[in-house]
Amino acid sequence: MDRIVYLDNNATTRVAPEVRDALLPFLCERYGNPSSMHAFGGSVAKCVSSAREEVARFINAEPDEIIFTSCATESDNAAIRGTADYFDKELKVITTAVEHPAVLQPCRRLKAIGYDVTEMGVDNLGNLDLCDLRRRLETARPAPTLVSVMYANNETGVVNPMDEISAICREYGAILHTDAVQVAGKIPVDVKKTPVDMLAMSGHKFHAPKGIGIFYVRRGTKIKPFLLGGHQEQARRAGTENVPYIVGLAKACELARLGWAEEAERLTRLRDKLESGICATCPDVRVNGDPARRLPNTLNVSFEYIEGEAIAYRLSDLGICISTGSACASGSLDPSHVIRAMGVPFTAVHGSVRFSLSRYTTEDDIDYVLEKLPPVIHELREMSPFGPDRAVGTFS
Repeated sequence: MDRIVYLDNNATTRVAPEVRDALLPFLCERYGNPSSMHAFGGSVAKCVSSAREEVARFINAEPDEIIFTSCATESDNAAIRGTADYFDKELKVITTAVEHPAVLQPCRRLKAIGYDVTEMGVDNLGNLDLCDLRRRLETARPAPTLVSVMYANNETGVVNPMDEISAICREYGAILHTDAVQVAGKIPVDVKKTPVDMLAMSGHKFHAPKGIGIFYVRRGTKIKPFLLGGHQEQARRAGTENVPYIVGLAKACELARLGWAEEAERLTRLRDKLESGICATCPDVRVNGDPARRLPNTLNVSFEYIEGEAIAYRLSDLGICISTGSACASGSLDPSHVIRAMGVPFTAVHGSVRFSLSRYTTEDDIDYVLEKLPPVIHELREMSPFGPDRAVGTFS
């Protein structure tokens, strides 16, 4: 294949060269265990401590509020199951119908074993009804309540009003957890300005390696450890620290923190160019998500009367990498639960695809997609038995 245009950055990102260079010594020369008593290991422990400080600076937290995990899925599970373990069946849980499976599945598991768990819906732009959140919190009183709401949606890029959600949760004394995976490195996160109790991020979403995550736990939050067996992470997450990737994660945090504003402006311009180009050249297309509340790098569109999987496969043959939804749901033939929750018509729900950009996306990449995509859409529509004039059935 002559060319790769990678527009699936909400699934994973390329490791930044600066991150690679920072972590390599800890794979080879500096291999000591940071829990060891000798100076060789102790010098590594100091590097872990410095990394923790940089990660804390990334979200304006305190270093002792940062727990290193393997990924955001582990962090989400630690938040939800750790809170449930602390409060037992007394706990009530409120989440949303458009969460990542890393949140929905543990919440639904709790419901299956007897916990009170409810899911809020969204409107056709992907926005939550905060009056509904208030009603649910009022109903839950006086029981301890965990609210789990993602910072931004991984499929549509819709950013939730976390300032308002946080204020409501504090008013009702609820514990607030947020899956902040997709905002990492794209928009600033400040846990002092927007006080959440727990937050999850994955390094591989913003140019750190796969296999390292952030779990922020505000001081005083009532939660039991998810992994037991050792004293690491102040006895909050057992297991020998993944030192190379912790150091790499800290470097990725630093790179993102120092370049936020300029990169967000550049990505917004490229995303908007892609969106306007698609809408101008491809008929019967709809943009999914609130245009006023989206991440700068994310574009989700639905092409009516054709299948998103077919679009992704055809573009893959041309070296263009996109997705039809969450990477954690790949392989499923069911339409996206996020797109369905937004009420996208059946003629378009199966034709939804996501383009997600990164710091390595260029204007030339966008031009290439706008050149190759319209013929693919035209060809697939010509082959489709569905359409406004020749439908012979319905999508299910």
